Amino acid sequence: MTTVLKLVLDQLADVSDADTAEASLEVARALIATAPARCEVAGVIASDAGDAAAGIAGLTQTIRAPFPRTGLLASWPMGISGGVAGGLLHAPTLLAPLVKHDRAHDLEQTVVTVWDLAAWETPALLPKAAVLAQRALLKRAEKHADAVVVPTHALADRLTEIAPRLGARVRVIPGAAPEGFRVPTDAIGRRRELGVPDRVAVVAGGTEDRLRAVLTSIAGEETVSVVIFDEPADIAGVIEQAGISRDRVIIPGRLDAADRAAVLDAAVLLIALSEQSAFPWRAVEAMVLGVPVVAADSSVHREVLLDGARIAPFAELRDAAGEVLATPDELHRWAVRAGDRGRAFSWRDHAERVWALHAEL
Repeated sequence: MTTVLKLVLDQLADVSDADTAEASLEVARALIATAPARCEVAGVIASDAGDAAAGIAGLTQTIRAPFPRTGLLASWPMGISGGVAGGLLHAPTLLAPLVKHDRAHDLEQTVVTVWDLAAWETPALLPKAAVLAQRALLKRAEKHADAVVVPTHALADRLTEIAPRLGARVRVIPGAAPEGFRVPTDAIGRRRELGVPDRVAVVAGGTEDRLRAVLTSIAGEETVSVVIFDEPADIAGVIEQAGISRDRVIIPGRLDAADRAAVLDAAVLLIALSEQSAFPWRAVEAMVLGVPVVAADSSVHREVLLDGARIAPFAELRDAAGEVLATPDELHRWAVRAGDRGRAFSWRDHAERVWALHAEL
C-alpha cells in the first residue's frame, strides 16, 4: 500500500511572500527526494496555478483546489476546504484546509508551517486582508492542526504565547539556503546588470529606524557601497534622512537565488538587523557562501547563527563590524566560522524530519 503525502503549494502562480514561496518549492523537492519506501508526494495547488506544478519533478499527482489562491485565503480560514482536506496533508506555510478530522481512526493528519510572525509583530507592513487571514488560520491550527512546524525554538516560544493551545504540537525544524546555493559562474555579469560593484557591504532586514541609524553612521565616511536586501517600505525616505549619498546605496529589489549569491560574492560582510521572530534567510545564505556576518542581538540570531556570526547589541553593531574588518586575518577567521555554521542547514534534513514527524503522528 502506498502512502500519499499531499503537499500544499499555494504560491506557484500568485506569490505573496517570496521567501516562503521559495521555501515551499525547496520543501517539495526535498520531500520527493527523501520519500520513504512506498511513500509519494502529491501537490495541492490553486485553480489558477496553471501547469506550474509540472516544473516540480517527482510529484505523482496534482490535486487542483476549486478556488484561485485568493479564494483559498478567503475560504480556508473559514473552514471551507473545497474537498482537498483529508489524508496525510502537509503545508509548508500556514495556509491549509484546516478542518476537523480523526487522526486515530481515519489516519488523517494536517501539519502546517510558520516561518514568521509578521502578522502579529509588524501588521502595519502587511495588507490588512493578509493579516486577518494569517490570524484566522492560526486559530484554526490551534483547533485542528496535528503539528505546527517552526524553524527555531525562539519562534516556538513566541508562537505558544500567541496560541497557547498549541502546546506540545509545535515542532522545531530549521530552514536552509536554497539547495545548491553557490556563486554562479556569471556572477560578475549579474552584478553589472544590477549595478552592484565588486566590493560592498550588505544590510538585511530590520526596521526603517534601524536601517536609518546604520546608514547615518557611515554617511560621512569613505567606505564601500551598501546593498540593501529586504528593504523597508519607505527606503527613499530612509536614505534621505540618513544623509548618505544616494549613489552609495544600491537597492536591487527582490532577487532570485543566483542573483543573491552573485551579490553576496562581492560582500565584505553582511549586517543582519532584524530583531523579529522570522527565520534569518539572508544571514544563513551569507554563511553558506562564507561571508562574515555581523548580527543584531536577538533570540533568533543567537540560536540560528551561534558562533558563526559576530552578534552584538544593535547599538554596538558598528564597533562589532569594525572588529570583523580590522585585519585580513580577522576577516578570514569570521569567514571560516560563517562557512562552518552554514553547513548545518539543509533542506534534505528538513524533509527527513518532516517525514519522521508524520510517521510519529
